[in-house]
Amino acid sequence: MPLLVVNNAVLKCSCGTAPSTFSVAPVTTKGGNQPAGTIMDFAPNVNIKPFGMCTTTSNPQVAAATSAASGVLTPQRCIPATPAPWSPGCSKTMIDSKPALHDGCTCNCMWSGSISVTQAGQTTIQVS
Repeated sequence: MPLLVVNNAVLKCSCGTAPSTFSVAPVTTKGGNQPAGTIMDFAPNVNIKPFGMCTTTSNPQVAAATSAASGVLTPQRCIPATPAPWSPGCSKTMIDSKPALHDGCTCNCMWSGSISVTQAGQTTIQVS
């Protein structure tokens, strides 16, 4: 069974160099003592913080720096660009009429990264 994702859960991006944390906004309480997320908590730098450095040349900043370095991959500061909600979300568990976010959900960055949950932030609340 998937786990509900709460405030301060740990995230990773397939193109980032460091883990990040998840922030719930606005604060909704459903995950025990922690605010719980929904699939609509995908705002860059609000819900999804940077992942260190970005390593994909799909990112224009990385492409420009790599070109300037004669083709040597030159990672640049990560600035998440998440244009769409997390997927798939919970089919039955709703928070404020939105599907709850579980630890099997992913969110895509427009620079080709796939963002996933590595630690849901709690271990006791399973969802469906």
